[in-house]
Amino acid sequence: MPYDFEFLNVEVENMVATIILNRPKVNALNSHFFSEIGECAVELQKDDNVRAVVLTGGERVFAAGADINELAEQTSANALKIIHGDQEALNRMEGLLKPVIAAINGYALGGGCELALTADWRYAGENARIGFPEILLGIIPGAGGTQRLPRLIGLSKAKEVIYSGRYIDAKEALEYGVIDKIVEGDGKAVIDEARKTALNYAEKYPPFALAMAKRAINQGLNCSIFDGLAIEEQGISLCFSTEDQKIGMRTFIEEGPGKAKFIGK
Repeated sequence: MPYDFEFLNVEVENMVATIILNRPKVNALNSHFFSEIGECAVELQKDDNVRAVVLTGGERVFAAGADINELAEQTSANALKIIHGDQEALNRMEGLLKPVIAAINGYALGGGCELALTADWRYAGENARIGFPEILLGIIPGAGGTQRLPRLIGLSKAKEVIYSGRYIDAKEALEYGVIDKIVEGDGKAVIDEARKTALNYAEKYPPFALAMAKRAINQGLNCSIFDGLAIEEQGISLCFSTEDQKIGMRTFIEEGPGKAKFIGK
């Protein structure tokens, strides 16, 4: 499947897609950039040759926030339209039913941090700086930051990060739970580590079961436990329609756990 975007480069190798944000110098996110992110998520969902995804801004910077030049003079009505589109785009990325790992080098601020929060895990280099500086501009995060961050790290810590507008370094981000791993070395090392994890999921795990697990977890967090259980019930039932379920259970009976070779069907 061809991936043709102005601000995104997409490379697919060994069932792992690497999305590279590419709007020099700092990957400032305007409405068109956000739109492409949403479109890319839709295309990746349809691509059976992709089983896991790495999301990165490259070896120097992830994304240093929204394009303030686009927003500075907007009316409230126009800002609402722009923000709604940005949220829809990131909702699509979060809803991509494949494992997604954000590889963060340098700054991941504002909209860039909001994009990283849509991933399942976040790996960061030692030089990473993460934050929501919107409050210092007289606004608040608008592409999911006020909702995803508290769900990830808890109410009090999220309020402190958002209210202050300060940047937190990789060590503090790990302590807060914003990121999941600090990778030592240069910017390439972070991306390579994320690709290594993505390749593990792409090669060794059943893609449909992973999709149903991600769907149940993500959607279940946003509804009552009873509705979440219904989503889980549907997901596990659908797994029984796959060849991978038959392979997994037959292999378990015959050889023990962890021996199955899944075929992705």
